[in-house]
Amino acid sequence: MQDIQQFLIALGGNLPSEVGDPAQTLNAALAEFLQSGVAVETVSRFYRTPCFPKGAGPDYVNAAARLRFAGTAEALLRVLHEIEAHYGRERIERWGRRTLDLDLIAAGDTVVPDAETHAAWRSLPPDQQALNAPDHLILPHPRLQERAFVLVPLADVAPEWRHPVLGLTVSEMLEALPDKDISEVRPL
Repeated sequence: MQDIQQFLIALGGNLPSEVGDPAQTLNAALAEFLQSGVAVETVSRFYRTPCFPKGAGPDYVNAAARLRFAGTAEALLRVLHEIEAHYGRERIERWGRRTLDLDLIAAGDTVVPDAETHAAWRSLPPDQQALNAPDHLILPHPRLQERAFVLVPLADVAPEWRHPVLGLTVSEMLEALPDKDISEVRPL
């Protein structure tokens, strides 16, 4: 068995599920983690954020959580996908509307699969980001540093976590974003 490791995840949704509105779905999903062998250390406030990409649907409810799990990042990703499916998540369209989105953002200071692959996905041009999705896990999430809807909640749970490739903390990455992007992420 592996050592227990700390993970950071982003949570979101913009469609109702069988348990209710997106905030209710996020709460229900969080309650399911313990049953799956995942300990929730802390959860951010819930935030209302504009749909990404803009105009693609209703506003999102977003949050972040710090978890502990005795397994690999790939094993945790399988757990996240199982919980998403339980709440009606269908992977039809990249960046499409969804009942629940659980994104694995980071696994401590681990870079998966390697620094070169991470750099290639991080530098993917914006027009290609919507068309191309990796067929394997990449950690830290290659675009977390660009997304206020990830960084604002993440600052609630791990402001001093340092990106192992960029060398910046969550707080520093957040400070580098445009004020307009940050102001669109509003606590519920």
